[in-house]
Amino acid sequence: MSSILTNNGAMVALQTLKAVNKNLATTQNEISTGKSVASARDNAAVWAISKVMESDVKGFRGISDSLSLGESTVAVAQNGAETVADLLTQIKGKIVSAQEENVDRAKIQTDIVALRDQISSVVGAAQLNGLNLLSNRQATAGSGSIDVLSSLDRKPDGSVTVSHISIAKQDLGIQSTDWTTGTAAAAGSGATISGALDAAAAVTLTGAATAPTTSLVIDSVAAGTGVQINITGAAGAVGAAFNDSARAVSYVARDGDTQADVANALAKAFNDRVAAAIEAGTLASGSSLKAAVSVASGGAATVTFTGETGAGNDMSLQAIETSGVTIGGGLEGLTSIDVSTAAGARTALNDIEGLIQTAIDASASFGSTRGRIETQSEFVSKLSQSLKSGIGALVDADMEEASARLQALQTQQQLAVQSLSIANQAPQTILSLFR
Repeated sequence: MSSILTNNGAMVALQTLKAVNKNLATTQNEISTGKSVASARDNAAVWAISKVMESDVKGFRGISDSLSLGESTVAVAQNGAETVADLLTQIKGKIVSAQEENVDRAKIQTDIVALRDQISSVVGAAQLNGLNLLSNRQATAGSGSIDVLSSLDRKPDGSVTVSHISIAKQDLGIQSTDWTTGTAAAAGSGATISGALDAAAAVTLTGAATAPTTSLVIDSVAAGTGVQINITGAAGAVGAAFNDSARAVSYVARDGDTQADVANALAKAFNDRVAAAIEAGTLASGSSLKAAVSVASGGAATVTFTGETGAGNDMSLQAIETSGVTIGGGLEGLTSIDVSTAAGARTALNDIEGLIQTAIDASASFGSTRGRIETQSEFVSKLSQSLKSGIGALVDADMEEASARLQALQTQQQLAVQSLSIANQAPQTILSLFR
């Protein structure tokens, strides 16, 4: 049935044309923006996911900058530490030369002083933007390390946390420790140490057939707190070797040190004293004197001191805890090296090995950290690229498909216009029936 009031064909053609025009507008928008999801109206869920991913990409860009700065800072410190190790090796060569009798030790000592001053210059200059990783003399908690922003971690619930790479400072300075700035705790009242040596009176190790022992427990660590072992030789070979009013067996904790670090440092200082006494001939080579360290599961470290065997070889020990000590440099022993005498040359040869090892350990630590930062930087770069690819897969338009669809829709549009024109002419055909 035909009607001049209701043109169903025209209505269908009009609706078809509107649909084609809408699809054509959408396709043209995709081609113009390059995106299939350009706003939340296009696809709210996909758009929201893409925006979160875009924010993460921007965050990782900032993390990449942080890692680059951190790597540069560590690289400066590593180069400085390696240079110090080389200079110490040169000093060792001078010390070896001083072992000869027919040499001018005074001139050798002058060369050593010049190399020592160069080490001080290198350590002072090894900084980036004011941050020097070769200095760790502050007592403030947390000052012994720096954190480099390394990652952005998004959890399933949407919360975000950040991760850091911690860089431990090393100290290759030659400054001297100043005990006069500290305050000694009353015997038995210190918070850092306990055990038999933390007592009001010194503990006497009486020489006998079985070597006597006593212990010192390092319970906690605070930067700027030092422990000195006062040693008094009572009789026999021990008396000649270990009357130590200068308390050379000592250590001042730095920020980042553990109980084991303090205990090992004290044990090493004691064992070095034993080795020096044997070298000087004031202690027999078969001496039982030694210090050993054991660490409990809770972290507390115990230094066990073993005395000398044989009746009359007595010695007394007492630990003194001092807080507020001005921390010295990690290579402060370098200032006491003096090869102007034969005895000084022999002592220096033993001392320089430990100083070289300190510099090597610092270089190795920075090298390891630098490698980790480089690895993380590469990962962050690849992760950012993956996120960008993921965003593209979600919202980017398929241009080949869009181009083909555009051609098809333009053809459909033309056909829809023609169809509507034909449908609009139908009432005119009815008029011919009334002529």
